[in-house]
Amino acid sequence: MKKFILLALAFFWATCATLFPHFLTRRVFAQDSDTQSATPMVGGYACILSDTAYFYESKNEDSGLFLLPESYFVKILETGETFCKIEYLYDDAHVKKLTGYAHTSQLTFVDYIPERPYLYCLFNLRYSLDNSFNGEGFLDGITVICAYYGDYIVGSKTYCYVLQGDEFGYVPKPNDLFFEKNPEYADRLAAALPDDKDSTQTESSPTQSNPTQIAILVALCLLVPILAALILKPPRRPPYESE
Repeated sequence: MKKFILLALAFFWATCATLFPHFLTRRVFAQDSDTQSATPMVGGYACILSDTAYFYESKNEDSGLFLLPESYFVKILETGETFCKIEYLYDDAHVKKLTGYAHTSQLTFVDYIPERPYLYCLFNLRYSLDNSFNGEGFLDGITVICAYYGDYIVGSKTYCYVLQGDEFGYVPKPNDLFFEKNPEYADRLAAALPDDKDSTQTESSPTQSNPTQIAILVALCLLVPILAALILKPPRRPPYESE
């Protein structure tokens, strides 16, 4: 009897899988996709999705140099529970590569190499000179090129951590200094999601559940316990025969 019940349940499950294959497949896929996450890898990259993620000079909360630009990336050199050793920017005529640390909890690790990982932003900074001389040949100011790394906020004032020549330092942030967000992380995330058009086609496909299939499923749900009750029902005892 037990074997018959198991066969009936197996038949019920096989019928459900035949009538509703997309529901079962979609459910399993949804469970798998929820558990997927990028694993931090040395030599990989992480995206900055917070506007409070500092670049630290050392593994110390008091060594923050600047806020990493939101939506851009850092390169992972070492991983740790609290801090990750990171690399930001590279070496060229105007910028220098920096090696430091960032909070692991504020890094979103990715499994690809970004096309434009770092913010490359140059701006002109003009210094006015106190010129007490009149006449030609005297300068009243000087303009230098600064490479922007990130903001540093002190109270209500915002400064920039910059590289000017070979020296790093802070300057008041110009009012007209803005930079565009890097859309790469958001674009890749959107591309990985199911397309709305494909989902619409799936819903309107011939394999979609219809009233007939639902009726069959309900009938099977009612039939299995009835069959089990009939099988497990104890046999009637024969009537008592007097001598």
